[in-house]
Amino acid sequence: MTLTLTVSDEVRALAPGFTHIAIEAHDLVGGPSTEATSALLDDAARRLAARLAGRAPHEDPHMAAWRQVYTAFGAKPSRTRNSAEALAKRALSESGLPRINLLVDLYNAVSVAHLIPVGGEDAERIEGAMRLVRATGEEDFVTVAGGEEVIEHPDAGEVVWRDDAGVTCRRWNWRQGPRTRLTERTASGVFLLEGLAPMPVAAIERAAAELAELLEKFSPGARIAIGTPEPDKTPDAPLDAP
Repeated sequence: MTLTLTVSDEVRALAPGFTHIAIEAHDLVGGPSTEATSALLDDAARRLAARLAGRAPHEDPHMAAWRQVYTAFGAKPSRTRNSAEALAKRALSESGLPRINLLVDLYNAVSVAHLIPVGGEDAERIEGAMRLVRATGEEDFVTVAGGEEVIEHPDAGEVVWRDDAGVTCRRWNWRQGPRTRLTERTASGVFLLEGLAPMPVAAIERAAAELAELLEKFSPGARIAIGTPEPDKTPDAPLDAP
């Protein structure tokens, strides 16, 4: 991996069962959503429904763990859901999953199928190292409201991903900023899969392998590297395997 990602001690203390796996990919072929990526999203929704077996997404043990962590840093998880729960809720709705672009569709499909928060960043737009920290409340988060670029600030103590230029994602994995998001022109990306106990590391590894395979399929010849899970230990109470 050429990009450095670190997790602060404060975040480790807040969520000792946190594990993340990063996939770095270069020479990607971007573009708009296709019939193939749309089919992947539909299949992911079917896999999710089978996984939940009639339960609501927030009743899944992994999603319940994310709700507990969100509450621990002051967020209201019923209003600001983690990215996987928010996508799952949309997947089970009548409108279904949104079609964004080719690369986003791929990681959204994996997120929904495995019920794991997955994010994607344009590696060429990241400045310096990526860090998961608890915010001071003074960091800049550039977003768009009403068609205009605006600067927000996270709450003090909020868990955020940031680089040298500012916050890239608020409330851990709730809302990504437009500066580093994947577009139809993205050629180099970093994909981050995030899990909490009781989800076993092996389940996150399977999801990462599936995403890497999809990236290779849709971008033949791409250079793809899967990082080592951190921390490298399996929680004692695993969820059911997908």
